Amino acid sequence: MPDLPTPHDAAEAALFSECWDAVLSYADLCTSGSTAANQLSTEAFALGMREARAAGANPGRGAGRRAPRLPMIPLLLTAVRTTAADWETGGQGHKLDPDLRLWLNSEKADRYTGPPLQRPLALRGLRDMQEHDADLLWLAEVEALPLSVVARRLGLDPATVSEELAQVRGLFRDRSHRNHLDTPMAAQCRSYARLLDAVTRSAGADTPEDLSRHLATCVQCAEAAACLRLHGGGLPAALAGGVIGWGGLAYLERRRRAAEVRLGAGRPEPVDALPPNPGAQKARVVRTSLLVTAVLVSLLALGVSMMPFGEGGMHDGTASPGDSADRQPVAADPGTTLPSASATPSSGSKAPSASATQGSPTRKNPDPEPQGTTSSAAQDDDKPAPGPTTARAACTYTYTLVNQWPDGFQATVKVTTARALDDWRVDWSFKDGQKVGEMWDANFSQSDSRVTATAADYNKTVAAGADLAFGFIASWQGTNSPGYDVTLNGQACTKA
Repeated sequence: MPDLPTPHDAAEAALFSECWDAVLSYADLCTSGSTAANQLSTEAFALGMREARAAGANPGRGAGRRAPRLPMIPLLLTAVRTTAADWETGGQGHKLDPDLRLWLNSEKADRYTGPPLQRPLALRGLRDMQEHDADLLWLAEVEALPLSVVARRLGLDPATVSEELAQVRGLFRDRSHRNHLDTPMAAQCRSYARLLDAVTRSAGADTPEDLSRHLATCVQCAEAAACLRLHGGGLPAALAGGVIGWGGLAYLERRRRAAEVRLGAGRPEPVDALPPNPGAQKARVVRTSLLVTAVLVSLLALGVSMMPFGEGGMHDGTASPGDSADRQPVAADPGTTLPSASATPSSGSKAPSASATQGSPTRKNPDPEPQGTTSSAAQDDDKPAPGPTTARAACTYTYTLVNQWPDGFQATVKVTTARALDDWRVDWSFKDGQKVGEMWDANFSQSDSRVTATAADYNKTVAAGADLAFGFIASWQGTNSPGYDVTLNGQACTKA
């Protein structure tokens, strides 16, 4: 598997940060597992960057001209498709989604590598546009970014970006109409071309019944109608499906959900807020419920400790098993720690029980117990405490710096667990102020220097002796020391 290309300058580093999440999102659709998704996205990203550099070094003929190519994100997504096709022919097809393999061996896939005039209309139209205009159209329509964000990314005036987008939509329609007329087509399709152009120009125009029947059976004309009709909300699907091909609509839905979660419907995040990710909202809800539960348990235990019972048991002087430990007030233990923002629980976490939040008030200089373990309260200083009710998870970890550029880096974390897991949470700390911005194969949150990664929906279960792994992109300044103090479900891990 090739390493990711090293950015040549700050502009390429910014491109990496902006595009990697999109590439990985599509690669995840194309593969059968997270490891294969990372491999496919890495190879495709390297291929796309080489193509972009080659196009920049060999501009088209004529002053001010450039060789026709897609904007950066669609270029990288088509590189994912090309790399997947290479896997299929090179004996690695078993790593791909079965439906994608069927598609790659069908005539549908041949359209993307066949004669240029037979390729999908949206692909040809976007490629023929000026790169700046094509970027604006793709970011607004497919990536579903708010126009204020698009304007900032492309250096446009936020006050006029909406008008410019409307003009770019019109340019795309004109390119699509011209390319449609240039496409070799059957006589019946040719007879409908002028009518198709007319009925797609106006939102209020009715589609004649005979044209409607034709569009229901002719893929080529239906694609043209989708590209020519700017009203009705069908343009994003036409772009995603025509440019990407297989999985285009699924990718479009993923990007819309990601934009809604990450950008909060356009509201800017506070500087100190947790980094955006799909699991952040759920984690905040679970964390709040844990705090409420812990407070209620503490109040209940405190009330019990103040009742006029005997020191070691019930009011009749008899002690039930475990009373000396379970009757101690939680609030009196300085070693007890409540869940905090630095230890965000995973979506499958359960609220702690009363026995899991109690410590010993008689122990000197108590060490806080890791989350998920319990301690016996009535223990002498010279006697070892009984073992925890939940066995400690033996684990080792590997922190790998994959790539680094002037203000950012990519790293992976791999944790090997000695016991089977139904869910997992990995925490670690940074000492140089690094901030995680993107993560794949896990949801994440960060509070100051402490980062928490929780399992995604598809990789919660880990067999005994197996690995769990995820990667991320983060920013750094000055020094970029590796993460340390790594824990798995609250249990300390040793470096492999």
